[in-house]
Amino acid sequence: MNISVSHFFITVHDPDEALAFYRDALGLRVVNDVANEGFRWVTLGSPQQPDVEIVLSQPHGGRPAADGDALLELLTKGSLPGVLFRTDDVDAFFESVRAKGAEVLQEPTDQPWGVRDCAFRDPSGNLIRIAQAPRG
Repeated sequence: MNISVSHFFITVHDPDEALAFYRDALGLRVVNDVANEGFRWVTLGSPQQPDVEIVLSQPHGGRPAADGDALLELLTKGSLPGVLFRTDDVDAFFESVRAKGAEVLQEPTDQPWGVRDCAFRDPSGNLIRIAQAPRG
């Protein structure tokens, strides 16, 4: 018996703004785009990991109003967990994402724990870190 990651969710204010970041700046491909009852769920993936998909969802989509309000408050404060991506050349990837207008939080830096990474905020304020894959 085994288990693997299939999907993970990132909460966003505006699916169109988020799509411009995740598709156009990060280079992910759209797998699915579903609208239901005034909300959208956009599923994206990486050609390098076709079995793992990211779902961009709105705070109130599919949730009770009070839960959506609480999630929106956390999103607005920038208090939701970040997402970590990996690339084989963090410096080149950083320049590509920065050139597309993403908000830079940290330029590529060698970290004391042994990775080289950089950081951005997506249009909703989510922390996005990009680390260089270990060479070996």
